[in-house]
Amino acid sequence: MAVAHRVYAEALLAAAKEADALERVREDFGDFVAAVEESEELRNFLRNPQIESGVKRRALESLLEGGDERFLNFARLLAEKNRIAEVADVQREFERLLAAQERILELELTTAIELSDEEAQKIVGEIEKSAGRKVEATRLVDPSLIGGLVVQAGSVRLDASVRGRLNQLREELTTRA
Repeated sequence: MAVAHRVYAEALLAAAKEADALERVREDFGDFVAAVEESEELRNFLRNPQIESGVKRRALESLLEGGDERFLNFARLLAEKNRIAEVADVQREFERLLAAQERILELELTTAIELSDEEAQKIVGEIEKSAGRKVEATRLVDPSLIGGLVVQAGSVRLDASVRGRLNQLREELTTRA
């Protein structure tokens, strides 16, 4: 993450909170980044250094017409500073900062088989209770785990899988021999 991404994300977050428009800004930001990621033509237009920032700014104004004024001003600023091509990176930083402020713990929950929504919610509920924070879990399936689960939150990894336990036993047996 570049320092510039954080600076822009912090500025937008502060402006949105001050105007009590956080959800609208977040929605507009997400919609815009999704549009950029889905449209190769738009992505190439924004990344093209030969197109003047004023032309990009006017195109953005047309594209974002009717949206939140703070987000429109933000997009204009990114265009003027020749940073509009980095909008997805800034949005990821914006979401990260927002999650930190809302005390949301983002984690990956990997299991050997697909969990039902009820099973996953039960596990997430236990983690929320233990962590004292709201949890947003990305669910993954890895059949090589054999059973159990692996929870990854940032650099912290909790391996409660059968494969993990077998590896641990193998390590213990080889170091004692």
